[in-house]
Amino acid sequence: MEKCHCKDVKHKHRDKDGKEYKGLISRLNRIEGQVRGIRRMVEEDRYCVDIMVQVSAIQAALGAFNKELLAQHINSCVVHDIREGDDQVVDELITLLGKMVR
Repeated sequence: MEKCHCKDVKHKHRDKDGKEYKGLISRLNRIEGQVRGIRRMVEEDRYCVDIMVQVSAIQAALGAFNKELLAQHINSCVVHDIREGDDQVVDELITLLGKMVR
């Protein structure tokens, strides 16, 4: 089990292994490219419907990123803290889920 740094006072932090890190960065790079593509479409005065379709694709990509990050968080920080006897992490998770489903 990797070490969880979720209890740092100023910033909560957890070291990700290379595979986790690369996967998240890869997803973010694709999303960044999609956003740049939409900017070009707007600058080129492309058809609004085409732009909105691309915006929907970005929203779906961000949702997939968030889902992956949430799974990693639950499988590492949340599990670690519960095993250490810190049930407060469950309240934090519930609050987070409430914000995510708005």
